[in-house]
Amino acid sequence: METVRLTTAQAIVRWLMAQRVVMDDGIEAPLFPGVFAIFGHGNVTCLGHALEEVRDEFPTWRGQNEQGMALAGAAYAKATKARQIMVATSSVGPGATNMVTAAGMAMANRLPLLLLSGDTFVSRVPDPVLQQVEHVGAPSTTVNDAFRSVVNFWDRVTDPAQIVQSLPAALTTMLDPSTRGPAFLGLPQDVQAMAYDYPVRFFEPVVNEVPRPRADSSELVAAAEVIRNARKPLLIAGGGIHYSVAEATLAEFAEHHNVPVVETVAGKSSLLGDDPHYVGPIGVTGCEAANNLAAEADVVISVGCRLQDFVTGSWTVFQNEDTTIVGVNTTRFDAIKHRSLPVVGDARESLRELSELLGDHRAADAWSARAAEEKAGFRAYLDSIGLVGPEAESTPHPDEPLTYAKVVRTVNDLAGAGDVCLAAAGGFPGEVNNGWWAKGIGTFDCEYGFSCMGYETAGGWGAAMAYGPGGGAEREGEVFVFVGDGSYLMMNSDLYSSVLAGHKMIVIVCDNGGFAVINRLQTGQGGRPFNNLLVDARLAPAHGGEVVEVDFTAHAASMGCGAESVDSVAGLRAAVDRARASDRTYVITMKVDAYSWTEGGSFWQVGVPEVSNLQSVRDARAEMDKGTADQRVGW
Repeated sequence: METVRLTTAQAIVRWLMAQRVVMDDGIEAPLFPGVFAIFGHGNVTCLGHALEEVRDEFPTWRGQNEQGMALAGAAYAKATKARQIMVATSSVGPGATNMVTAAGMAMANRLPLLLLSGDTFVSRVPDPVLQQVEHVGAPSTTVNDAFRSVVNFWDRVTDPAQIVQSLPAALTTMLDPSTRGPAFLGLPQDVQAMAYDYPVRFFEPVVNEVPRPRADSSELVAAAEVIRNARKPLLIAGGGIHYSVAEATLAEFAEHHNVPVVETVAGKSSLLGDDPHYVGPIGVTGCEAANNLAAEADVVISVGCRLQDFVTGSWTVFQNEDTTIVGVNTTRFDAIKHRSLPVVGDARESLRELSELLGDHRAADAWSARAAEEKAGFRAYLDSIGLVGPEAESTPHPDEPLTYAKVVRTVNDLAGAGDVCLAAAGGFPGEVNNGWWAKGIGTFDCEYGFSCMGYETAGGWGAAMAYGPGGGAEREGEVFVFVGDGSYLMMNSDLYSSVLAGHKMIVIVCDNGGFAVINRLQTGQGGRPFNNLLVDARLAPAHGGEVVEVDFTAHAASMGCGAESVDSVAGLRAAVDRARASDRTYVITMKVDAYSWTEGGSFWQVGVPEVSNLQSVRDARAEMDKGTADQRVGW
């Protein structure tokens, strides 16, 4: 057997470079298109050296924060519909633990991401080493064990030969739709440096394809029978629609069988906003139109959806006691939730096979007409709170400040079919989920599986890389990132990363004076404003109890971005034009009202104290108890 002598680190890099993948358009591309790296003593001398040797063939991108670069990697995977996998590498200790949050985000969203962290020495001779956290009674435990709960594959490489099995096993986990998620390999410093005679065939190019598991025929027949007998069917499009590249099949299914479609946050832009069968977003961050239909539906076809509480309204949106849920998912764990009738298989193929079994069956025209009426009412409401068109030419009245709804609607009005909307956490999920109407398929990314503040700028960098020239999802258009002041302050350094790397995005920063949406939750459940808005936080007496304002425009400009501040819709429209013309990341900042929100949505269960000195809290608890009475339990 022919062999080649390499260090463990060199072998890992060579194997990653040998992996290819068939993209959804049939074109072959690198499965691992690059590496995000911040080097330290745990990875620079071996893995860093191996990456430097191939720097021209295998790009290494320098991050500013380990969490941010790993979040960028997850966003890249999402943009390529999980067809390509980015690698993120850190040193030992805090560099590794910084990536744990990003791993949790990737796992919650079922996104592939390969994490390689340095580790302590297997020999233990130099212990305790710099940044090592010692565990009395468990000497083999390191901070890398913290990844176990937030990845789908975990291994520590303790021998050079081990990667011959570990790397393919990790890859299978990341590519298989039923197990897809992040994978982690801990790389002890002495093992990275060890040489081994690896089989040459281990590094031969391999063309991988994402598998499309087919559902069992009996499950399909049972599901088709239930759908055929439905009077008011409703289809929920989840993120699995995108990962299956099933958007066109979904549109055909809805049209052929006359079924209204609502979307989750992850599934948004599965259909165009003006598609006649699209109604709107469902759940807590959804709209009354979708939730009203869900309350009446007798069959709910959940496709590629985890049925998270923000989708189900903590299991209160399905009010028809005779409702049957058909769970179409690659993972049986998701397909059977809440006694759903499972169809365990790929979304695209399952919809096609269900359609064949249904033949020419169509839902009643009265039901689709009802859906259209609900959608029209919802659109009219959005028109009433969004300021666009000729009205936008005037500066807002002092009593009518900019709002999230106006900002989102304005940018959406200016967007083209290739422009992408990206957001996360805070107040923006509800606003973009309602106010952004897709003009292109697969043009929306709001990270709400983990609700990770700070994803916005980091994810925007990864998305801009994927959608930009040479990226795995290259397209014409801009990446519009919506971020609040709270998330911006949490993580913003990848603005600089995007400038350094040349991956342009347009960032809309809305300053509402703190964590305004959590203030809304706090006061909405009877609490007093406390520690969320800056005016309600403990402030330094030296400043006279006044909030110290952050100049977000100057801050962004200091990192090399184009930047400006606006105070009106007309100003925002003009700034977007200038941002499009810019050759680098452009940041537009503005003050927005902290108390104006798009209304709608559904009940959401949170913990409200059973005992309180505040009557408002006791009242909120009574309302919460009343709401939970409508929960679907054991149907």
